[in-house]
Amino acid sequence: MRRLFLGVALSLLLFAGIGNAQRVNLLCSPDLAWCEALGPAFKAATGIDLEFIRLGSSEALARLRAEAANPVFDVWFGGTGDPHLAAFNEGLTEFYKPSSWDDLLPSLTKSVGETYIPLYTGALGFVINEGILAEHGVATPQCWADMTNPALKNLIAMPDPNASGTAYTAIATLVQIMGEDAAFEYLAALHQNVQQYTRSGAAPGQLAGRGDVAIAIQFMHDGVKFAEEGFPLTVVAPCEGTGFEIGGLSLVKGAPERDAAIKFIEWALTPEAQMIAATVGSYQVQSNSKTPVPAAAPDLDTIKLIDYDFAKYGDPAERDRLVSKWTNEIFPQPR
Repeated sequence: MRRLFLGVALSLLLFAGIGNAQRVNLLCSPDLAWCEALGPAFKAATGIDLEFIRLGSSEALARLRAEAANPVFDVWFGGTGDPHLAAFNEGLTEFYKPSSWDDLLPSLTKSVGETYIPLYTGALGFVINEGILAEHGVATPQCWADMTNPALKNLIAMPDPNASGTAYTAIATLVQIMGEDAAFEYLAALHQNVQQYTRSGAAPGQLAGRGDVAIAIQFMHDGVKFAEEGFPLTVVAPCEGTGFEIGGLSLVKGAPERDAAIKFIEWALTPEAQMIAATVGSYQVQSNSKTPVPAAAPDLDTIKLIDYDFAKYGDPAERDRLVSKWTNEIFPQPR
């Protein structure tokens, strides 16, 4: 009986330990290598396990919507800010003010307010394989207007806004620069030159690097990564001006492991954690003002950035309206 009692007691202690074990389930939207590097570093710093699923921003928002009644994830890490704002406005995430809030770049916190936490920022642009352009006798585009040149037919790749936040940022940027009617006329002309729409925001740069296309429309820091990997690529900021992202970090509302999620958020905003990005080739400007800016990162001070209206274009209804308009009016057009 005594041995039986001891066995039961040990079993209860074992199961209690399992029940108290913490783990963060992460919805991760940046480059896969960055997502993969987070778990071991977070475990080493806190002793807490981390598991992730990698989804682009638009797909991540759709996943949170589908699981709203029974959340699976604790934290949404990275991805463009517009869907993070949409998730907050829809009650899918809740604002958590981290202890490092005052250390975050004021230009970023002011832009998003107390909706989601800024994680990084980066500008939209062109990632160009000049060798492929030379083969076709086409000059390197410097402006949005150059991208509708008929000589670029089948030489451009960009992401699909139904899957990628990068593509939505491009649409919203063009609407803000040109006005909606002119922007959609432009998108129709650009469509004639697009060889492929990708699900990932970074994938167009890989196509350009391999020579499948000559130009990728994406965030410039992704192009820098591919260039550093040895692909023959250069990055260009459009002359008319360009939009930018404020990548998000959000606490999922109803997170199953809320306490562990908060520990992850606090850790993710430290300079030590943010410096991980550059070690795996992610060259965004990180949000903590104490985090060193990688030498390879595009210099945002030299880029003509528009006054991007995050409140308007992060509104779920506006986002869904513009993506639906592109899907129904632009994508079906023959090329």
